[in-house]
Amino acid sequence: MEFTTLDRDSGLIIYDPIENAQFELSTLDSITLDSAPADDFYFPVDTAVLFEATAIEIPKRVPLFVRTQDGAMVTDVETTDVSSVPSDEYLLELMSTPMKLYIAVESALTFNPGESSLTVTFEDSCPIRVGARSFHDRPAGTITVTDDIDDAMAAVSLFGSALKTTSCERSFPTLRGHPPLVERGETFAVPDGIETPETGIDLVIPPEWESLMPVASLAYYLGANVVAGSDPRLVAGEFEHTLDGQDGYVATVNRTLQQVFFLDCLTRTEGYYPVELYERTQVEQSLSFDFADLYNRPLAEQIPAYLSVPFETLESSILDWHLTTDVLPSVETLPALPYLADDLSLLRIPQNLTTTSSTPMPEAIEEFTRTRAAAMGDFTRSTTNFTRDAGGWDWGEDDELFQLDSVETVEHAWVGNGYPIGANKITLDSLRRRNDASPPDESVLTVHVVCNDPEMAEENIVSEFYGLHDFVTYDVSVHEEITTDELAVLFESSADFLHYIGHVNEDGFQCVDGYLHAESLDSVDVDAFVLNACHSYKQGKLLVEKGSRGGVVTLSEVINTSATRVGRALARLLNAGFSLRSALAIAKDEVLVAIEYITLGDGGLTLCQSENGTPMLYQVRPESDKYLLEPFAFPVSNHGIGTIMNPKVGSTSLHYLASGSLNVFSLSESELMSMVDSGLLPLKVGTELYWGDEPLTSLL
Repeated sequence: MEFTTLDRDSGLIIYDPIENAQFELSTLDSITLDSAPADDFYFPVDTAVLFEATAIEIPKRVPLFVRTQDGAMVTDVETTDVSSVPSDEYLLELMSTPMKLYIAVESALTFNPGESSLTVTFEDSCPIRVGARSFHDRPAGTITVTDDIDDAMAAVSLFGSALKTTSCERSFPTLRGHPPLVERGETFAVPDGIETPETGIDLVIPPEWESLMPVASLAYYLGANVVAGSDPRLVAGEFEHTLDGQDGYVATVNRTLQQVFFLDCLTRTEGYYPVELYERTQVEQSLSFDFADLYNRPLAEQIPAYLSVPFETLESSILDWHLTTDVLPSVETLPALPYLADDLSLLRIPQNLTTTSSTPMPEAIEEFTRTRAAAMGDFTRSTTNFTRDAGGWDWGEDDELFQLDSVETVEHAWVGNGYPIGANKITLDSLRRRNDASPPDESVLTVHVVCNDPEMAEENIVSEFYGLHDFVTYDVSVHEEITTDELAVLFESSADFLHYIGHVNEDGFQCVDGYLHAESLDSVDVDAFVLNACHSYKQGKLLVEKGSRGGVVTLSEVINTSATRVGRALARLLNAGFSLRSALAIAKDEVLVAIEYITLGDGGLTLCQSENGTPMLYQVRPESDKYLLEPFAFPVSNHGIGTIMNPKVGSTSLHYLASGSLNVFSLSESELMSMVDSGLLPLKVGTELYWGDEPLTSLL
């Protein structure tokens, strides 16, 4: 973490170079920063500074918890009214910021909310300590396993060693560390210090890959031992809960994770965060247990109470889960499990995984795409036809296309060979690069926009979208009609993102002097990419293999105008802090045929962090003389599932679990316009994606 003073004004910048994130605090007078002991803060911080000030202005009106310096809650500042607290030693906890921030001060405090900021005024000029902690979390070590299933079960049993607490507060993403990594070797070995927490919980499963893969997230979250047995069940002391319910083993495991996690989120409101939680208000009357009593019990006593509630009682209120991952059950995919557990992904084993029924689909898509393009007087971004035979699309021996079973989550991923239609194809190398991130040489996001076809120049406007962010500094460059050597230099040079617009075929990327095949690159130093061209998936796969973390590619031909709409939407969503995977899920709604696009590599990658913490999308529906507004939250790596937020819609003071649909609010036109004017928010009106700097009235 780095602290510097503002150049253009008085105040300071807090910068996290690993996460490419920064946040600003303004002061009335110029300040001088001195280092301060990080250990003096009640909650852990990486770095701290000291300065004197009479007031601090916090931008974006982020939620603020006021605590005593030993962590006890005093009040939360959420309203638009001026408020104050008497002189004392306080610890201010800022929420929904790109890094964890605390402000320690001894003074009376007055809170003055503005239209888009909150000013905290002190009695007089006094010493202020600001501490910051990065959301980036590295694994404690690597467990080595043989190909024996017993080793794999022992390794998954150690995932819970990364939990920073076994209380219900582990439902906060910042209190869940990254599980230890798993790699294959000659003998089983565990680094010193990695031990299963003593939670008293066992997950009994048959010793086979099909049973182990789905329980990885549950075992991690519960800090459970995974032990062999013929009857799948969760055991906590004398209590047993079957893991093979009427909907089958995988569904029961995932429902168990969702139910325990959800009730943990409700129970924790009795502790450090006694906020009024919307989800608790929806289900508390239907529950027979007392949350205050449960909060003080150990995990092994909470679980029986949680699981005594029928899932159907909670189902309509449980937060929308963010991610489902289908995993090929084998020792080859075992190293992916720590990353998937860290994401708290629901895990499934693919059923009926064949390409027989799905291989004709691309041909139908291609024919539909060409016909529609011709009818529109448009063209596709293809330079040649890929080969087909009587059996359907010829994807090559290692390039099978298939359709996975649908999911109820917004995001969907796959770990295994082949290309899943509509899902994120994750590779092990891309996951490992999460932990290889190092601070850049400069605190600037470098973005290249490459357009190698003048007929597609309309999409060049994306260069203006990268950089519409108050807390991130961008260096955006546009490259038109470049050569193979020039494109190779861009791929091989350090950059955060590359947005390619043009043509791709089996020979590679079309340039003015021929084709650049990604195989010819020595390495790739671009973190992420969008290849908005026909059939770009093979080139994208090579970019990931040679060093990139991930990107968006196409599986077939795409119509130029549709590709432009998708490209523009992706640029704005990525700039707003959405992950590759969630940005594509939203952007695909912009076009009629959307299954041409998928994410390769680490789909959870974000280009930058949202100014409001968790990225939000707002669905708007006119109703009589009012407007119905439905906020949707999209968990990302730095604000994972379990985050709480106040959506600041209307006059609500309730907090919500920030995942999926929060609620539906009825607003007047003036209230809606006021919210829209507060920032560059993405809104959906019908199927149209709108941004705060565009005229909304034409869409309503």
